[in-house]
Parts: sequence; C-alpha cells; structure tokens
Amino acid sequence: MGCYVLGAFALTYRLWADPAGQMVAGNAGDINLFSWFMRDVATAVSHGHLPALVTTGLNAPQGINLMWNTSELLPGVVLAPVTLLAGPQTSLNVLLTVGFAGSAASLFLVLRRWDVSVIPAAIGGAVYGFSPALITSGIGHFQLEFAVLPPLIIHMVLRLVTGRGHALRTGLYLGLLTAAQVFIGEELLVDTAVAAAVILVVLAVTQPRAAIEAVTSRARAVAMAAGLGIAAAVALVICAYPLWVQFRGPLHEHGSPWDVPTFHSYLYGFVTPSGSLLFHTSASAFKALHYPEPLPEYLAYVGWPLLIVALVAAVAFWRDPKVRLAALTFVILEWFTLGAVTVTSGGTRYPAALLPWHWLAGLPVLAQVLPDRFSILADGVAGALLAFAVDRARWIGARTGRGALFGAIATAVAVAAVLPLIPRPVPVQAVEQAPAGWQAAFAELGLPSDAHVLVIPDLQHGLRWQAETGVPGSMVGGGDFIEPNATGQATSYIYNRLSTAVYLTTLWQGKSSGRAPSQSQIRKDLAYWRLSAIVAPTGRNSRLARFLTREFGAPAVQVGDVLAWRIPSGRPPPGKLSSSTKGHVA
Repeated sequence: MGCYVLGAFALTYRLWADPAGQMVAGNAGDINLFSWFMRDVATAVSHGHLPALVTTGLNAPQGINLMWNTSELLPGVVLAPVTLLAGPQTSLNVLLTVGFAGSAASLFLVLRRWDVSVIPAAIGGAVYGFSPALITSGIGHFQLEFAVLPPLIIHMVLRLVTGRGHALRTGLYLGLLTAAQVFIGEELLVDTAVAAAVILVVLAVTQPRAAIEAVTSRARAVAMAAGLGIAAAVALVICAYPLWVQFRGPLHEHGSPWDVPTFHSYLYGFVTPSGSLLFHTSASAFKALHYPEPLPEYLAYVGWPLLIVALVAAVAFWRDPKVRLAALTFVILEWFTLGAVTVTSGGTRYPAALLPWHWLAGLPVLAQVLPDRFSILADGVAGALLAFAVDRARWIGARTGRGALFGAIATAVAVAAVLPLIPRPVPVQAVEQAPAGWQAAFAELGLPSDAHVLVIPDLQHGLRWQAETGVPGSMVGGGDFIEPNATGQATSYIYNRLSTAVYLTTLWQGKSSGRAPSQSQIRKDLAYWRLSAIVAPTGRNSRLARFLTREFGAPAVQVGDVLAWRIPSGRPPPGKLSSSTKGHVA
C-alpha cells in the first residue's frame, strides 16, 4: 500500500512543486471546468449547506444542472477544506494522486479477499491503478481516473451471488458504494454495472451447476434477493432526489452531447504505446497523439507482452475457475471497447454486427455510454488475471515441491509483461492566473452575488478566473459544460452560444470577426442575459474596448488589465429571449 502511494507521488511529483499553480498539461478546458466545480461545492460547504444541484453560477440566467455534468460532488465535499485553504487546483491534484494509489489499493484488497497471496495481488493492483487507461484519463477526466470504487462494487456483487458474505451487511455496503459512485461519476458506475453483468453471465455459463444451485436453493435465493433489495433501497434513499433533479428537474436533458459511435477503440491502440508511457517510440507517440479522438480517450493500450502472457496463462490454467472467469471477461470487455462500428484490419472489413456492443448500444442508458471507456475495467480484469495466474503457478509449484522456483518464474514473467505499462511522470503546465486587477474591478463594481456578468472571453478563461477568485458570483457562459438546447437535447455550451458572446470573444481574440450582430440581436441577447455588467481583460484601444465603448459608453471601471461596463437598469428593454433565438451560432 505504501508503494502505491509512493508510485502515485512519483507520477505526479511535478504537480506538487506548486500544487495550487500547476495542473496536468493537455486538456485545460476540462481541468478548468473541474476546478470551477470544486470551488462551487466548497463555497456551498463554507456556508453550511450542500451544493445546489442546479446553479446559475455558470451559464446565467439559465444555469446548469450539476447532475448532468461531471461535477464530482462527493470529492468536492470531502475536499472542500483543501479547496478553501489552498485553492481548487490543489484539490484536483490531491484527487488525481489519490485516484492512482487508491485504485491500485482497491483492487489489491479485493484480490486479497479472494485468497490471492500478497505479491500477485500487489502486481494486479498496480496494473489497474497505474494502467494506461487511468494514466490517460488523468488528463482532465477526473471522474474516470478516480476509479477506486468499481472493484469494491463488483466485489460486493460477487459476495452476494456466491453466498460468501452476510446478505444484509453486504447489501448495505453495496448500496453505499453505488450511491457514492453516483456522486463521483455516473458513467463509470454504468460501466461497472455492465462489467459485473458480464462476470455473472460468464460465471453462469462456465459453472452452470453452481448457478442452478444458487438459483434453486431457497436459502441462497432469499439471501441474495434480500441483499440486492437492501442495496437498492439504500442507494435509492440517498440518490432519489438528485436523480429526480437530473431526469425530471430543471434543465433536465435527453440524449448525449457527444457523437457516441466515434468513441471506440482502434485495433492499433491495443499495441501502440503513447508518449505517456516510459517505453515508447517517437512513431508510436506520434500515432497516439493523432488519434481520431482527443488524447484523454486513448485508453486501449495493453501491449503485446501482456496480451501474450494473458493468452498463455488462460490456456495453461484454464481449469482454474478464477483464471477462466478473468480471461473471458477481459476478452468481452475489450471487445466492447471496439464499439458498434465496422472495423477494418489488414485490409479486411468486419461488419459492426460482429461486435457485441452493436447489439447493446441501442438500449436505454447504454446508448449514452462511450464504449472506449470500458478499457478502464478491462485493465482491472487484466490485473486480476495476472494475479490469479501467478497464484495458480505458485500453488502448482508448492504441490510439486518447487513452490519457490515456480513462484519466482511466474512473478518474473508477470513483471516482464507489465513493464511496457510503466508510466512517465505526468506533464504539467501553469494554471492561468486571473488578470491583474480582476478582484479589485469587481470590488469597485460592487455587484450583488447573484448579478449576471458577461465575462469576455465567455469560455474557459473566465471560468478559471472565477474558480480561483470566487468572482463573479453568476457568470454568463463559462466553458464546455453540458446544457439542454431548445428541444431538450443534451449539448455543449460551445455549440449553443448566443451570437453577441461569439462576436465579442472573437474581438478579444483579435481574429477576423466578420460582421457584427445587428443592434436588434445585441439587444435581444442582453435582454435574455439580464446583465448587470460586462467585464473583459483588454486595453482601452483594443477592438473589443472600442466596440463596447461605442455601444455602452466609457468603461465604468478600469483597474489593472481589466475594463468593466455597467449595464444600466432597464437597458436593454426587459423581456426574456425566446428559446428559438438561442441556437447553434458558433
């Protein structure tokens, strides 16, 4: 366990040189959004209450539904003291480090509970906690990287169905773990449920007699039903209202904001290491960097050595039910990651109908799951397969009087198989600091905390400045959060911005801006936002400042690098913009 902690610090040591001012490089947009979530939750806790599930802190006046976003509510509450004392980025760096060490420790403890000896269990835990899928998820996908609970959830499910645990106590633990995962990351919970279902199906198919006995035994069936009932009841009591807010409350949505079919693994991804791993080539790093999806989605890599050793172990120890279970589950989960699209390999096209996810992707809930992310669970199963195989080899060696030799050889082979998975320390970049005069400008404006402010630029920069300083209290736009469009379809704010915000941000960027919105359009947008102020870090002679001065007069506040314009009460005319006006204008 100590080694896992040391490994996590070795992986993130560059962040700890300045935990409040350094973040993982490569995905500033998502990381800035997570930092805002951390600040929002900590602010609520500091006022003695839990965070609101719908807030206008971003995207005023409409707001956002935090249950539809990866808002990390539970980690945010637990780390609120850290956020308040050391800033939101420090909390994210704590979460990242604990995610690596905690995920490894979680699988290690589960393997020990299933009678695996210490060294094989340690290897299995390390494969999961420091897997390429989690390393890559650490580039801004904290809701996936903090994968501590999935092994524990599956462990509790298996204890219930195998009768190894006290039904009511195990059901209570399962319910609490499930509820906790809802407030960490719902998608990973769905992935975990699918993995658990695969494990149960494989168990039933490979051990039909035991499955029939479990179902037909009255005592076993009653205990299992009681445990699952307790789990469902506990999870429902804790999560009922938040889930109602998500699916029936304000700003509830439907569908996925992403093009789900494109998020699948490619065959070359299983054997092509990215630059985040110690052992890679410039060619492999280049190929991973130019993956069709963003780098945080490059999750499939396991490497030829581990694939070969897993295959040999499965064949050699097929009679061992644990090895057989892990091997089949690993294959199925990796098969799932290929998604539901036609695959081309070696010049041959394989139709999507050959992929199991093709037949599941249309089901409720599963239709929104990004299949490439099953790689996280698959890596955990690969770690368990190695652990079971090494343990089996040690047991065979002990029976033949060569336990030490067999154990040493099996351990050496397992270590050699996972060497290509050793990660490099995560790359870092500086956190963007608020412009000089940011807080002083808001202090001079003297706005109430619920006043709507349009910050230019209206994307991730202002969001990070707000997260670091706590001002403004309510901001128009903000970043790549999820919101419903006019029809209720889930979409990203990036694709749902009003034309005035798009134009002003283009001016701030100094790009060719095209034609400005009409006076009528600007008045409509301002009426919809019900603004109290427009704030921008820009010079008095910039194109943006000249435009705003022409529209609203001289800036009311100029402090440091920040200019601010008050929007007088009653201007523009009151009245909410119709939903049909807000659309895809970017």
